[in-house]
Amino acid sequence: MKQTKQLFAVFTLMALGLGSAHADYTLNLMKGVTQLSNDVYDLHMLALWICVVIGILVFGAMFYSIYFHRKSVGHKAEQFHENTTVEIIWTIIPTLILVGMAIPATKTMLEMDDLKESEMSIKVTGWQWKWEYEYLDNDIHFFSSLDEASNKARQIDSGIDPRDVPHYLLNVDKPLVVPINTKIRFLFTAADVIHSWWVPDLGWKKDTIPGFVTEAWTSIEKAGTYRGQCAELCGKDHGFMPIVVIAKEKEDYEAWVSEQKGIAVAEAGAAEKDWSSDELIAKGETVYANNCASCHMDDGAGLSGTFPAITKSSIVTGDIDTQTSLLMEGKGMMPAFGQMLSAVDFAAVSTFIRNGLGNSVGDVIQPSAIKALQSDITLEEDDDDE
Repeated sequence: MKQTKQLFAVFTLMALGLGSAHADYTLNLMKGVTQLSNDVYDLHMLALWICVVIGILVFGAMFYSIYFHRKSVGHKAEQFHENTTVEIIWTIIPTLILVGMAIPATKTMLEMDDLKESEMSIKVTGWQWKWEYEYLDNDIHFFSSLDEASNKARQIDSGIDPRDVPHYLLNVDKPLVVPINTKIRFLFTAADVIHSWWVPDLGWKKDTIPGFVTEAWTSIEKAGTYRGQCAELCGKDHGFMPIVVIAKEKEDYEAWVSEQKGIAVAEAGAAEKDWSSDELIAKGETVYANNCASCHMDDGAGLSGTFPAITKSSIVTGDIDTQTSLLMEGKGMMPAFGQMLSAVDFAAVSTFIRNGLGNSVGDVIQPSAIKALQSDITLEEDDDDE
């Protein structure tokens, strides 16, 4: 009885908006920032109001008949069946309603699949648990992961109040940047399991399926930041796979493209220089937190029966080439980090786990060596494609 009263009190507070955790109340779909999203919204409203009118007429007639033709006021039920006229009417009217709904629905669906006259193309690949973006027209390529602040706050016993983290679990380290008023063609696939790329403001979502390439398009009309998430249950960290799209004016977008090309040149130069052990370990700690800690834990202890410990691991403390090969190619639930990390990040995290988390092997691996291995893998893949 006491528990029932407590539950009732909690639900009452939630209904009044006084609970400690509640979201803003909404009564409808959101309007997006693309013509396509507005068409979807209008289609939804058309179907909704048709259903409302039908509901009012049907239930109104039903309740009227029940009340005014009840037995207590002397009415007797009519004994009849079959009425050709009525049957024709209740067949024709629903047919006309369905046709009236089907015409705009078909138009919207055809519009969704109309990829003609696209001005740029972006390939999106889903990974557990991040997104890979390739700008096919500008040779820009990067991975987008949950931002560091959210990643730290979500850890058990982090001591961080998630309410103090801006856009908790909806922010990323590298957002997708696109120009406004530009028809953008997206190509979707996945590297491991099925994911689903969903940004509500765009008005659609698209599954990313291993071994298949699906397509969609958008043209954002208003500059701004638009957030979404993976909408497919893709694994234990499914809830930590957000999407952030930043739409910029075309001039600002071109400036961003130039900046990214400069960053790529700088990263290529960083991969050629020799790094000290301290530099690699310091950088590797951040890379580990963003890519490895969710499975192997912050302290490298792993999760018994599921994810092996890194601390005192025979692979980590053994031959560095064996460890590098494992990280490069992946195994089981662990992705192929050779494709996901830059040469500098790969060398840094590899050095960190050998000289941190309770390990002290004392050796390092340089980014230049990793870059050579990544180049060999790329060449092998090109040969296989040929």
